[in-house]
Amino acid sequence: MARRPLPRILSSGSASITRSREIARTAADSATDVLHPLITIIRGLRLLAVSGRQKWAATPKERRGPKLFLAAACVLAVALVPYGPILALITVMGAAAWKGRERTPVKTGPDEAESTRLRALYEALVPYFSVPDDPEPLFAHGGDWEKAFDGYTFDGDGRLSRLQVSYPAYFTDGEAAARSRIEQLLHTKSGRGREYRFAWDEEANRLVMTVPAPLSTSIAAQRFVTAPGETVLGFTDPDAVRRTVPVRDGDTTVDASPVVWRTGGRSTEPHLLAVGQPGSGTTTLIRSIAVQALQQGDVLVIDGSGTGEYGTLTGRTGVLAVESGLGGALATLEWAAHETERRLIFTNRARQGGHPVPEDVKRPLWILLDRPAVLGHLAAADGRTDPQELLQVPLRHGRAAGVTVVLADQFDALETLSETVRTHTRARVVLGPASREQITAVLGAEPNTTPPPEVPAGRGYARLGTGPVLRLQVPATPDPYDDATSDALRRAVLDVLPERPGASPQPASVPEGPADTATDAAADARDDADTAQVPVAVEAMAAESRPVEPPARAQAAIAEG
Repeated sequence: MARRPLPRILSSGSASITRSREIARTAADSATDVLHPLITIIRGLRLLAVSGRQKWAATPKERRGPKLFLAAACVLAVALVPYGPILALITVMGAAAWKGRERTPVKTGPDEAESTRLRALYEALVPYFSVPDDPEPLFAHGGDWEKAFDGYTFDGDGRLSRLQVSYPAYFTDGEAAARSRIEQLLHTKSGRGREYRFAWDEEANRLVMTVPAPLSTSIAAQRFVTAPGETVLGFTDPDAVRRTVPVRDGDTTVDASPVVWRTGGRSTEPHLLAVGQPGSGTTTLIRSIAVQALQQGDVLVIDGSGTGEYGTLTGRTGVLAVESGLGGALATLEWAAHETERRLIFTNRARQGGHPVPEDVKRPLWILLDRPAVLGHLAAADGRTDPQELLQVPLRHGRAAGVTVVLADQFDALETLSETVRTHTRARVVLGPASREQITAVLGAEPNTTPPPEVPAGRGYARLGTGPVLRLQVPATPDPYDDATSDALRRAVLDVLPERPGASPQPASVPEGPADTATDAAADARDDADTAQVPVAVEAMAAESRPVEPPARAQAAIAEG
């Protein structure tokens, strides 16, 4: 038997139903758009009614009568005032519209991904913050992480930027090893490649982990607002020091927090040692110190690496010598030892006689030595005196004589430093990427943040004496004669350097042209002449292989003694 076709109404019924649903949905959306103000007002009236009812229920019974009488009096007053009812209706409608408006929901807790991250962090801390004998453990597998984490903040990438942890009182937070294990775990679980700062509150049994803001790398060499005897090593976090100085950061002037190193007769850390990897910025630090020291004193520069990084200082006012060879370095350091003795003699005689100290003795003298290990190796191969032995007198008696010694070397050369250098360089700086153990070995204390694997040049840590460990960013002070130096940085460094005697200032960023060839040749000739007239003629003395004699004033002082 042949099958009869279905009625048309049954075959096309699904299409009609779908079309009817679309029409109904469109009509509902249109009605919602048209009636949206009315819906908002009705929602607001309902919320106002609920709020009024709650306040009426919370009002004590003995105060309901006076409040009801006050409300009736207000209604009567509104009714008697011209246009009062209309204004009252408009006010109520406006309040209802404001109350019933759609508000963006406020995030009151972590989302699913953040909860999962916090849960994993909590489970990882359980072995360290729990013991089997605890009847009510704060940390337990499958426990409530909200009781242990008092506060948390996530950044835009979904990583933790702040975490406050409460731990049990029996945790040995007084032991450095126990704290280091917790810090390493939080660092690993919260995301590598960033710095984390840990603040332990032993009294409240609370640990706060934060991500410090990156230090500015756009502050270049400039004249800082400091007192005599103060040197700005770099800049640190705003909450680490109590002092700020105005600096130029790019095109704007801001208040930055400096790491100020004080030298002189009252300094407890008169000498400095900087350590880092190649390219970490130790040479930039020495150049920055030299630029600031030339404002008030004289400078001796010894470049053990022999790369000519300090050629821009040669022949300038206040620069007594810039040496890179072994002979010149030994001659310069021998003269510095005699000069330290001369200053001690003059200072002692002036104080015994009740006279002021001579001005030439009061003028600070800076000895800047880069890579002494290289010079020591050359001296040992040649059978000559180690330059570090000649630094014993300036290091031991430099504070009383106004002599400051700054040394910079690499991590692999720390074992070659003499005991005198290690003992008297109480101001320490570590630059570049380094492990926590390396930083602790140099500074004598652990850093307050986790050392990141990659840092910009001049970034590291500093510790002055027995003070706290501070994050440090050295001001950008590159070699102006380096082709890779930008025009802005080259101009900034040349602006703070003293002029060479007899040389007129030349613009740093003026392009050379055919007409400037003769002028540049004359300037180079003057620079060569100035270099040849350096006050300490150590190169000639080294060539003759004779011991260096002190200057004439030192000879007279020693003869009188």
